[in-house]
Amino acid sequence: MENLRPTENPLTDTILETQGLRAGRKEWIGLAVIALPCVLYSMDLTVLNLAIPHITIDLEPSSSQLLWIVDIYGFLVAGLLMTMGTLGDRIGRRKLLLMGAVAFGAASIFAASSKTPEMLILARAVLGIAGATLAPSTLSLIRNMFLDPKQRTVAIGVWVASYSAGGAIGPVVGGAMLEYYSWGSVFLIAVPVMILLLGLGPFLLPEFKDPDAGKLDFLSALLSLTAVLAMIFGLKKIAEGGVGWVSIASIAVGIFIGKIFLLRQRRLKDPMIDLNLFKVPAFSAALTIYTLITFIAFGGFIFIFQYMQFIQKLSPMKAGLLALPSFGGFIIGSVFAPMLAHRVRPVHVITGGLVIAALGFGLITQVDVDNGMGYLVVGMLIYSLGLAPVITLTTDLIVGAAPPERAGVASALSETSSEFGGALGIAVLGSIGTAIYRIRITRDIPPISANLADEATETLGGAASVASKLPQEHGIQLLGTANEAFVTGMQVNSVIGAIIAVGLALLAAKFLKTVKPSGH
Repeated sequence: MENLRPTENPLTDTILETQGLRAGRKEWIGLAVIALPCVLYSMDLTVLNLAIPHITIDLEPSSSQLLWIVDIYGFLVAGLLMTMGTLGDRIGRRKLLLMGAVAFGAASIFAASSKTPEMLILARAVLGIAGATLAPSTLSLIRNMFLDPKQRTVAIGVWVASYSAGGAIGPVVGGAMLEYYSWGSVFLIAVPVMILLLGLGPFLLPEFKDPDAGKLDFLSALLSLTAVLAMIFGLKKIAEGGVGWVSIASIAVGIFIGKIFLLRQRRLKDPMIDLNLFKVPAFSAALTIYTLITFIAFGGFIFIFQYMQFIQKLSPMKAGLLALPSFGGFIIGSVFAPMLAHRVRPVHVITGGLVIAALGFGLITQVDVDNGMGYLVVGMLIYSLGLAPVITLTTDLIVGAAPPERAGVASALSETSSEFGGALGIAVLGSIGTAIYRIRITRDIPPISANLADEATETLGGAASVASKLPQEHGIQLLGTANEAFVTGMQVNSVIGAIIAVGLALLAAKFLKTVKPSGH
């Protein structure tokens, strides 16, 4: 397979990349093996949130330590995706995946047996390093195992669905484990899955690497890690406490180092990123759409679950169960997207999905304090059904743009954009919703002391805490005001989500119109 040249556009090619090399039974069974770490990856994100109260009681971490327990995993995953994708291209995707599986399993046991907050933070850091091997390795293996574009689209649909399945299973399995066992049990879920991967992987997964790859440029790896960590850290600080000089400085440093990284890639004979990919309009458009999809999806979730638990008074388990239709929508949309893409141009599936997603977000704008769960559950289901095909097909376009020997770094670009989009959505939409909440509650807050007013205007949980300390009449008034203010912020964010979805549909219609149905 020849490397891409700037003038080539594989996304509009009408000829199969490799005639006669259709995947067989072994590859499809191998895809089931690839799905295992994907399910586990998303499960690990959800079960930790359920375990946090138990960890807090047992290990008694400080507020700073608790933040690091939660955040360090995502920080290192985001920061190392590019490096791990490039490393997989050089040493082999299967080898990197199996090495990551060993590290992930060992770190899971270490996390489960942690006796101090410091031990758990270290274990979560190792889990993050190992987790960074999973997405680029699995997605790039799919790129090499399924050379027929039609089959590859189906395989990527299964890959996307496996993440949604993990997100759906996580709260149910995690809740059941915490019901009968200690918090460490949620980490041990990973161990049998990784043992199964290590047992089956060498037999069912072929090995692929770039035969002409040079040495890994460690300076580029360090620059990419530093740039991503600095920007993600700045976005997290905005999400936690609003815009401040620390968050702005961190993002500025990340952008500056990122620019140095890109300039270095232009000079290297064997760069980490093939910048020529960005000269393909459909590739850049697909990457932009994928990033902004995660922006609106992640940004919306932080308000939805607070609404369920604080305003509707649902337990975490019940909130998780009511989110299951949404995860089911993602699974159904991911699986059926390839069938549509075989018959019609991907642009029609993508624009149609984005319009459907906009309708789902629009339905959530009708949620109010007293009568909202029906609108919320149906709205989440509709936007999940709309977004899932878009995620599947844009991922396929991003990965398919790179030659098979560079699939690792293309996969890493896809997942890094997802991490950035999610962090940006939580920071920006979280800040907008919080600002609206504070403006509304400050305007209508009942007469209480300045200290209590400050606590009530900080978060919805803070308002609930303050309300419990007040006389009944003032407490009811404060809680009603806080709930109305929070719902207003959630409604505004849903409007923003709908507008962005429509804007992305227009972007797709312009830049993806030449992409033909897969296999044609």
